[in-house]
Amino acid sequence: MSLDSYQSVDREQLAKDLRELHQQALANIGIDDFKHLTRMERWGKICSIIGYGTAWIFPNPISALLISQGSFTRWTQVGHPVTHKAYDKIEGVNSNYTSKKFAQGWRRFMDWPDWMTPAGWHHEHDVLHHYRLGEKKDPNNAQHNMEWLRQSSLPMWQRYVIVALFSGIWKIVYYTPRTHKELRLNSARQQGEPEPVMTRLGAWSLFTKQGRGLWLHSILPYTAYRFVLLPLLFSPLGSFAVISVLINSILAEILTNMHSFLVMIPNHAGDDVMMFDEKANSKGEFYLRQILGSVNYPTGSNLNDFFYGWLNYQIEHHLWPNMPLSQYQKMQPQVMALCKKHNITYLQQSVFKRLLKAVDVMVGKTSMLRPAVT
Repeated sequence: MSLDSYQSVDREQLAKDLRELHQQALANIGIDDFKHLTRMERWGKICSIIGYGTAWIFPNPISALLISQGSFTRWTQVGHPVTHKAYDKIEGVNSNYTSKKFAQGWRRFMDWPDWMTPAGWHHEHDVLHHYRLGEKKDPNNAQHNMEWLRQSSLPMWQRYVIVALFSGIWKIVYYTPRTHKELRLNSARQQGEPEPVMTRLGAWSLFTKQGRGLWLHSILPYTAYRFVLLPLLFSPLGSFAVISVLINSILAEILTNMHSFLVMIPNHAGDDVMMFDEKANSKGEFYLRQILGSVNYPTGSNLNDFFYGWLNYQIEHHLWPNMPLSQYQKMQPQVMALCKKHNITYLQQSVFKRLLKAVDVMVGKTSMLRPAVT
């Protein structure tokens, strides 16, 4: 989208039109939307059950892929919308699927077994990422986060190799410490304390509050759950079964990282995606940024969307993060038509084309768009 087109958008009318769409959707939300969530949840559980049910036989990629899909589903299609309060106000919903109870206290590993703490994920993703999209304060700004690589003296091919390796471990080396960091900074601000100095080394050190939190609340509990407890449950079948489950679990972890990297990083990166230097100054500007700073993948069916974790509706999700998953299918064509009406670029492409564009930004081959805000 050109700078002239960006500046000419009638932001007030855009906000009005989007509010009308939102109100129509809110009127249609009901218990069927919750049933849809539990159906997606069942699909994920079936993947996990079959995956672990065969993982003990011998190390193999099929079991690992199924375990990976189960973990991916739990994060993207259950934990993600529930923490966004998407089902909080639907009458008849099980309270365990509301933001106040989901993954809280002893339910942490029952509801959402993952590296990240629910509180850390909520602040880093639900608050900072969604309300500072594309800005330097957006913790998921790929171009800003990868400046160290973009500005490095490494040959381009080595940069691509680094990104490829990073994709297999990015949840633990980036997302988990980042959520702890942002939560620690927010806690200090709320308590009126001086902002603590946060270093990359300190993030992993047991001698810092941030580092201890990372190990005690994320790394050790998840490692014990995924790579110790679950494999040991297969002890009655023998030591080879335990070792097979452990190897498949490690492989599944790498695959989950790569899968989530594939669908998450390209959502907001590319030389045709906008990033911003200042905070939005109006509701219309905020909505416009959610559209121009986000990318969709192919959409339209439960099976298709299941493998994308419903992150293929990123534009609609950023406009209304607290909507049930099933509503995005219904709203997507309407949002696309509205963008056409306002002459706003609506990006929707193959996830693999978007991955290449995102990685090109990460290695410094290309850069994201930076419009001037008037």
